[in-house]
Amino acid sequence: MFAGLPELGISNGEDLKETLTNCTEPLKAIDQFQTENGILLPTLQSALPFLDLHGTPRLEFHQSVFDELCDKLMERVATIAEGKDEDRYGKLKELLEKSFPLVKMPSIQPVVMQVLKHLPKVPEKKLKLVMADKELYKVCAVEVKRQIWQENQALFGDEVSPLLKHYIVAKEAALFSSDLSILHNFFSPSPKARRQGEVVLKLTQMIGKNVKLYDMVLQFLRTLFLRTRNVHYCTLRAELLMSLHDLDISEICSVDSCHKFTWCLDACIREKFVDAKRARELQGFLDGVKKGQEEVLGDLSMILCDPFSSNTLVLSTVRNLQELLSQDALPRDSPDLMLLLRMLSLGQGAWDMIDSQVFKEPRLELEVVTRFLPAMLSVLVDDYTFTVEQKLPSEEKTSLSYPTALPDNFNKYLQENRVACEMGLYYALHIAKQRNKNALQRLLPALVETYNDMASGDIFLHLLTAHLTLLSDEFGNEEFCSAVFDGFLLNSFSSKDNVHRHNLRLLLHLHQKVLPSCVETLVKTLEPSKQVPKEIEQDLEHLQIRNTLYKLQFGIAGLLHVLFARYHTK
Repeated sequence: MFAGLPELGISNGEDLKETLTNCTEPLKAIDQFQTENGILLPTLQSALPFLDLHGTPRLEFHQSVFDELCDKLMERVATIAEGKDEDRYGKLKELLEKSFPLVKMPSIQPVVMQVLKHLPKVPEKKLKLVMADKELYKVCAVEVKRQIWQENQALFGDEVSPLLKHYIVAKEAALFSSDLSILHNFFSPSPKARRQGEVVLKLTQMIGKNVKLYDMVLQFLRTLFLRTRNVHYCTLRAELLMSLHDLDISEICSVDSCHKFTWCLDACIREKFVDAKRARELQGFLDGVKKGQEEVLGDLSMILCDPFSSNTLVLSTVRNLQELLSQDALPRDSPDLMLLLRMLSLGQGAWDMIDSQVFKEPRLELEVVTRFLPAMLSVLVDDYTFTVEQKLPSEEKTSLSYPTALPDNFNKYLQENRVACEMGLYYALHIAKQRNKNALQRLLPALVETYNDMASGDIFLHLLTAHLTLLSDEFGNEEFCSAVFDGFLLNSFSSKDNVHRHNLRLLLHLHQKVLPSCVETLVKTLEPSKQVPKEIEQDLEHLQIRNTLYKLQFGIAGLLHVLFARYHTK
């Protein structure tokens, strides 16, 4: 406990023990020991007897003086560090040399740690001693740990890894939330609110202004993205940069070539739309990538692969198509639309680009613009025409029926092209939001087979189930219920646990709206034939309990109705 005192020429308990062992007059020896090792202030000696008269133990007095001196010393250390004295760090190093031998002493340790904290460059020998001692490493300030981490990537990785894992678990849990709502979905939190998350704040604190640590974290994120293909790592990459931007950490923001692009895109995400002015800014950044600097495209593609970015880009694309429809213009004539497709394509190609290390923008297939988009516009025309038709007075209505088939090759593009598929999926969300059940029944069969099975992705299914709640009353119709479940959602649930869970989420939310006979069938269908994650078992159990209670309530209501009718008959 008192290790280090002899190094500073101060007596400790062992010295007192030796003195008492060898002396002939213990009381005199103790008195001498107190005089030699007490507070060396001559005027104090005559005052101490007054404390004795008041029954104040010497230990209590010395402890209070010690605590006061510690506080004063720590304040002085901070004052020296914040001052403008050219030799301020020399003074702190001198104090460190005198105090470090006592670093294991609990009462002195805070002072030593305060000195270490305020040294921009702690002597390497001291850093190694702190790193080698688990207890010291645990209690030292993050400013000291940064100096350790920047020379020890493995140790930094051990600190960061649990945070990254926690971040991914939280993101995935949000996609399986039991709260199905179009107003409170995965994309509802604002960018600024998301940056207040525990992991982002912790990583921001760990990095501070250290460019080397920031680069390490980015490398971790790239590696994990390549290993897992999990797009949430792309989200964290953007959130981390913008968190440092919020704190005005220019040391890092000024050297990250993605900073201004991410800042502009962040504003678009906040508005959930890319307007013409910001579109020109974003295009300027992309066009400004010079020869020899193409590597920045890898980072830009990760920023654009962030689901919050792609969500904004596709929503803006659908809105742009609607505007083209009202202007009677072609997709290829819209520069803003071409830019949105360019960024969407760059984001979707992030994994391939980083994996291959070939930093070149992927080419957007011409047919997507010349064939798929016009076909999508024709589908939008069908929706608009049918909607207007339904609003006409009965005497002005025609015998127009809603088309059941999609335009030629529409399905082919959903299956073979990433950009077209993404737009097709968001079109499904768009028509669900419009409560257009006819359009949805027309499109859902085409989503059974999509590029890279994108329609089975958690983000899309999370959004689709939330949007379907707007059509909750339609689930009382057997045809619509069959189109949603049998025609689409149930197609891959047996081989994909995530699809299984999304089916259960939707049914848990809507079971009172669905025909009882359909609920029974769906519950039996969703019963697992193999071992499944505990979350599926729990959701299924909740569904069975709710369905049983609902049937019981329904039965009681029917019985009361019969009794009420008999009573009135009498």
